[in-house]
Amino acid sequence: MGSPFDVITMGRIGVDIYPLQTGVPLPQVETFGKYLGGTATNVAVAAARLGHRSAVISRTGADPFGEYVHQALRDFDVDDRWVTAVEQYPTPVTFCEVFPPDDFPLYFYRQPKAPDLEIHTDELDLDAIAEARVFWMTGTGLAEEPSRSATLAALRHRAKRGMTVFDLDWRPMFWPDHDEARSWYQQALPHVTVAVGNLDEVERAVGVREPREAAARLLDAGVELAVVKQGPDGVLARTRDTEVVAPPVPVEVVNGLGAGDAFGGALCHGLLEGWELERTMRFANAAGALVASRLACSSAMPHEHEVEALLSPNPDRSARSA
Repeated sequence: MGSPFDVITMGRIGVDIYPLQTGVPLPQVETFGKYLGGTATNVAVAAARLGHRSAVISRTGADPFGEYVHQALRDFDVDDRWVTAVEQYPTPVTFCEVFPPDDFPLYFYRQPKAPDLEIHTDELDLDAIAEARVFWMTGTGLAEEPSRSATLAALRHRAKRGMTVFDLDWRPMFWPDHDEARSWYQQALPHVTVAVGNLDEVERAVGVREPREAAARLLDAGVELAVVKQGPDGVLARTRDTEVVAPPVPVEVVNGLGAGDAFGGALCHGLLEGWELERTMRFANAAGALVASRLACSSAMPHEHEVEALLSPNPDRSARSA
């Protein structure tokens, strides 16, 4: 394979169909844009935009949207060698409505089953996963078999080498049994070094919403860095020795979807660069804010100079809390 990847992500992939008209209910929307989508995929794109060699482990349908996914990954300089086709299931599509600043309903079309839940253990390049500088997996990957077993096998084989990130990614509509989810989250946590989630997601993982208590429980579960997104209260990041609260970055919100994925790619960037925790959190917050100020997700992922410009003392932007 050559040199190890900087970032390998594993999880959802698909096509986002987003309205090009904001503030219009979906039945009345007349024009749409087509974009590469999926949380794990967007994180890989965000990391690539920030200069890192990244790849995705996922599956599509054997259909034109699947072909589009491969084209888009290559255009974003994301390696697609581990994105394979499933004959019997269509590539997922996701629609949204855009009502700024804080209402962005999502409509997932992943029936009868999403191909990205058909990742099998015996298809994984476990050595590449172990050697990657960052391995990023998601809660959605634990929702169904065979993806669940494959995800846990990847974590066990990696054995906490490098930086292993668990994006808690709680999507209740993907879980047949909500009560079952916490037990699988708890099985994954001892194998990761970083856990990232919003208040709903950390509550699903560890049973509490209060940010500091949730972070403490994540650390007790075995992670080395707990990142709790608190919305308008910013982001809390805790290790066993350090706590940082990074405030939100003011922007004019256009579409809040994808901001968390930009945050994730920027978090990988800070970890790979060896930055101090405060700098990493500020940078990740700014990357997320930039995507919130744009319509799309994958194609909106920022370059490093754009993030640094937003963080500069006198950026030229309208002010609104993301």
